[in-house]
Amino acid sequence: MKRRELLKGLAMSSLLFGGDFTNLKSNENSVNSQFTKPKALKVGDKVGVIAPATAVTDPEDIAKAKETLDYFGLQMILGDYVNKGQGYKTRTIQERTSDIHKMFENKEIKAVFAIRGGYGSAGILDQIDYELIKNNPKIFCGYSDITAMHLAIQKKSNLVTFHGPVLLSPFNPYTENSFKKILFSNSIGLEFDNPQGKKGFRNAFPIKELVPGVVSGKLVGGNLSLICSLMGTDYEIDTKDKILFIEDVEEPAYRIDRMLTQLKLAKKLDDAAGIIIGKCENCKNDGQGNLWDRTIPEVYESIFDGYKKPVLSGLMIGHTAEQLTLPLGIEVELNTLKGSIKLLESATI
Repeated sequence: MKRRELLKGLAMSSLLFGGDFTNLKSNENSVNSQFTKPKALKVGDKVGVIAPATAVTDPEDIAKAKETLDYFGLQMILGDYVNKGQGYKTRTIQERTSDIHKMFENKEIKAVFAIRGGYGSAGILDQIDYELIKNNPKIFCGYSDITAMHLAIQKKSNLVTFHGPVLLSPFNPYTENSFKKILFSNSIGLEFDNPQGKKGFRNAFPIKELVPGVVSGKLVGGNLSLICSLMGTDYEIDTKDKILFIEDVEEPAYRIDRMLTQLKLAKKLDDAAGIIIGKCENCKNDGQGNLWDRTIPEVYESIFDGYKKPVLSGLMIGHTAEQLTLPLGIEVELNTLKGSIKLLESATI
């Protein structure tokens, strides 16, 4: 489906969702995705737990992960090398890929969740059996360093994956609401914006409309550092006519500028139909010294000065306590005037 651009939007959106929650199969006007969609979760399903990046060695963390799955009525199947294997925090490439393959091979397992992010996912990409994943589609969810796997699976397996909380995430009510609506249903019309809240008399979750507009396209993106690290590889992000979202954490302004400049020079920003910038948690000017004198908001204004496509900044994506679950590869609508993302098709079957 070709993207659509409109110049006018509606008033501010409701707290979390809205629209027609009709099943995709029964909606004649729904959008057909080129990606394979996994089945929605249901209570009682078994979920494979893996650590593609940093290992988890603390028994209390394993207990927290199980507590999370228990809360959602899911059964935990722990990967063989999540908390044991060679190395203390970094399992071998063979151990990590073995866990991934076993989870996708097991027909009883309906979803695969990362227990945490950390570092190291990119190192296993050329060892993953993408045909195995393609032939055994199931929900795959995680964020941060897990972005590397999202990009690779999307490109090599054509599977819809989910940029959302890991099992050690806080899962406050806002996060839980989005997680359940995306992964436990096959609804369309779901619309997500920032939570309501105040710090004193000011908005606790501000959104900035850098370039106004409404546009649709397939959603792609993830952690900015990981996206940039995979440029020039077989797993490089494709933003052509897509809605690109990016997020990061604890990065100074000059590094955010450097990475956005790389994407700009590579035409990834020009190619995109629209752009969403997640709140950059703990991203400050500390450590810049005499190197750089711009703040992160000033970086955004500089990078997107004269940009002709919709750009929204400040959505709760990634390294934030309040965190959206976003389906990658699904047709969505970005509305900067409402500060929202709306699913134009279901994320699951």
